[in-house]
Amino acid sequence: MNIPARIWDLPTRLFHWTLAICIVLGIVFVKIGGNAMQWHAYCGYAALALILFRVIWGFIGSWYARFTNFIPSPAKLMTFLQGQVDGGLGHNPLGALSVIALLSVILIQALTGLFADDDIFFQGPFAKYVSNNTVALLTSIHRFNQYFIFALVGLHIAAISYYHLVKRENLIRPMITGDKSLATKPPFEVEIDSFRQRMLALAVFLLISLGLYFLIA
Repeated sequence: MNIPARIWDLPTRLFHWTLAICIVLGIVFVKIGGNAMQWHAYCGYAALALILFRVIWGFIGSWYARFTNFIPSPAKLMTFLQGQVDGGLGHNPLGALSVIALLSVILIQALTGLFADDDIFFQGPFAKYVSNNTVALLTSIHRFNQYFIFALVGLHIAAISYYHLVKRENLIRPMITGDKSLATKPPFEVEIDSFRQRMLALAVFLLISLGLYFLIA
């Protein structure tokens, strides 16, 4: 009999899917260009708020959302690659590294976008505070970094497909429901998805969003 176990809290799940929507819409709006560039910027602001929230949540969030509980040491990564240990209940070591990589490249994209200037439709809100050379450099990084995002997103989708088709493990459902089906009870129980945690996450995200709003406005 399979036993449902709560792994992903609601704030982590909402972060995951909202960030995915921001990335997709951001790509669509930049391809449209023109007046849609302003909506591209809004997607960037939202992505920045989400990434900053996830970084903080990685320290104060629920058990499986904390960096200390899923970022692997070199030794743990090697034993996993050698098949000596399984991936655990949360992110496996490779998945953990992909999460950190994605957070990093999206953070770079959002931050450089604040200074970017395409000389046609859009100028980042902070571009006027730095030199033209700095604007040109950060704009180039912003344009080139998108390919790292595409590559990591593609790798992410490929890994999900591999687990679903080859290993017969659905990684999408737990990120929707928050639960994984286990053959036995988890080795230990931790508080996940409590009302207190959800209110804390909401407060953190609102503070970040308000801070960014006043900073950008």
